[in-house]
Amino acid sequence: MTRLSEAEITEHLAQRPDWSLEHNNEIVRTFRLANFPAAIAFVTHVAFLAEAAGHHPDIDIRYNRVRIALTTHDAGGLTEKDFALAAAIDEILG
Repeated sequence: MTRLSEAEITEHLAQRPDWSLEHNNEIVRTFRLANFPAAIAFVTHVAFLAEAAGHHPDIDIRYNRVRIALTTHDAGGLTEKDFALAAAIDEILG
């Protein structure tokens, strides 16, 4: 998979305004859920999406907050896979 250019990343981020670019090679978003069980249920849903996509995010759970970071390690940065999974994750919560 080909790494995205800065211009392509900017275009994709415009469509995913709740995600932000960090370290120039990953996109991140922190989700706030109702409570810890809701956070775990959300992460489980993300896990199934990630497994189906063959693309696995870094996930950090802090009680009711879930931080998800996406990057394509094999490409050394962001690719279409990252933004496709970000869109699918966004759809979980509507």
